[in-house]
Amino acid sequence: MQHGDKAVSPMSIPRIQATPQSSLPFGDEAKPGFRTKTAATRLTPEELGELEAAAERAEQALSEWLRGAALCAARQRPPDPAELVLAEVWVVRYALLNLFHAAAEAAAEGRQLSPDSVLKIRDQADARKLQQARKLLDDFLARETKQKGRMP
Repeated sequence: MQHGDKAVSPMSIPRIQATPQSSLPFGDEAKPGFRTKTAATRLTPEELGELEAAAERAEQALSEWLRGAALCAARQRPPDPAELVLAEVWVVRYALLNLFHAAAEAAAEGRQLSPDSVLKIRDQADARKLQQARKLLDDFLARETKQKGRMP
């Protein structure tokens, strides 16, 4: 293509004048929902090998696996002795109420409560106790926070 007296490539002739949409350098705009920050660390070759193997076992890219592992660790709740005590109190209450109910039903039907029924109630209680204790604590703390917001 000819432009004046010189042969020029069509790609070198500007067709549209672009006006920048941001005062930030290209690529520095924070896009909602996009990851824009980096966290770096140094590893030994052995440590890197362990991480790569773990990511491969999870069938994830290393960066995806690292992000997930880091966020999982960051979001874990610290152990709370009150939570453990509340869980044990909840499990006793749950077991007692369900055992009394099951025994009353069995007696009304003229039979005895079977050992399997007792074990089933115990297992159900154990499976739910930590979840229930956390829910009770979360509900309690939410009420406390709401009440403090109302106080003058």
